[in-house]
Amino acid sequence: MCGVNEGRLNNKYMTKKFIIVAAARPNFMKISPLIAEIKRVNKISRHLLKKSSRRLTKNRPITQLTKYPITYKLVHTGQHYDYQMSGSFFKELNIPKPDYNLGVKAGLHGEQTGKTMIEFEKVCLKEKPDLVIVVGDVNATLACALTAAKLHIKVAHIEAGLRSKDMSMPEEINRILTDHVSDYLFITEYEANKNLIKEGINKKKIFFVGDIMVDSLKNQKSKIKNKKHKLLKQFDLKPKQYAFLTMHRPSNVDDKKILTSLLETFNIISQKLPIIFPIHPRTKNRIKEFGLNNKLKNKNIVLTSPLSYLETVCLMINACLLITDSGGIQQETTSLSVPCLTIRENTERPITITQGTNVLCGHNRRKILKETDKILSGKQKKSKIPKYWDGKSAKRIIKALDNKILT
Repeated sequence: MCGVNEGRLNNKYMTKKFIIVAAARPNFMKISPLIAEIKRVNKISRHLLKKSSRRLTKNRPITQLTKYPITYKLVHTGQHYDYQMSGSFFKELNIPKPDYNLGVKAGLHGEQTGKTMIEFEKVCLKEKPDLVIVVGDVNATLACALTAAKLHIKVAHIEAGLRSKDMSMPEEINRILTDHVSDYLFITEYEANKNLIKEGINKKKIFFVGDIMVDSLKNQKSKIKNKKHKLLKQFDLKPKQYAFLTMHRPSNVDDKKILTSLLETFNIISQKLPIIFPIHPRTKNRIKEFGLNNKLKNKNIVLTSPLSYLETVCLMINACLLITDSGGIQQETTSLSVPCLTIRENTERPITITQGTNVLCGHNRRKILKETDKILSGKQKKSKIPKYWDGKSAKRIIKALDNKILT
């Protein structure tokens, strides 16, 4: 290959550096397929670049080599920092050990956001990345996006444009501000596109790629299947004959009256089928603080400590129904075609209601019980899998970035 072509190769296909940020369990599920796709693309890139360095042919001109190696640094901010809340997810999802752990643990919103910005700025100044990738809507998402934007580093937000229209939720503030400082916004549904356009964001920044959490579900399918028998036996459960419950949001657990009512509702449901309840540390602390432990003295409500990713998904797949206040579980149940009752007054994921398995129940005991009875009698709502929830979202994200900043 002549010197001119060698120069073109070296200049055009130099490596780009990303920083990928994760803070909490839902983040880990989103970065896992992204990291796997980067590894896959890098393998192809190395092969093509090696081949092209030997010779150029009409069948493979150098201008068609659109992908080239990406290096990345993984930053864990430390929000979920113990093994059950974080470590097991890294192991099961094949996520490498973080290059940086900022050690920013639980705290007040301003304190957590501020500490994250201080520590993440140091990382950015040291690494000088071409792009910072943030996911979801936790405090670290906003903190790292703001830090990068102020340093004039490009920002990509995965799961952009979701809106609950409830500004009392810290996550809603995080979503809006993160989207407005981001350069690339990757959305899971068309409603997100409408939200962003309405807020004045340039449509050229928006990319419809689907739900990357579905990628994780599909990537781990065989592992999940292998866990089924052992896990159900461990908790003495039969497929489709139990409910799975998660609850952690302040709106549900920080108000004694609401928490008491919900626990009483769960006790009524447990008379019809057992409930497995992996109890979040925040929920556990509030139950103890409010003196409500007696509300859970029921053999049909099986309490466990937080579960690993594979254990959680396995129990979700085999459940008769899910009761949750989690955003991610609304997505996962729609993808898995498992009925879901969301104990919130609103949702930032309306597609899980309009197309999926989700029913918004709020704190309304009558509605929760009514919808439970419908499911138990086989009259649950019809649903379908939304567009692009097909396990290929990570590929679409890297392809979009390839077309924008990798060329």
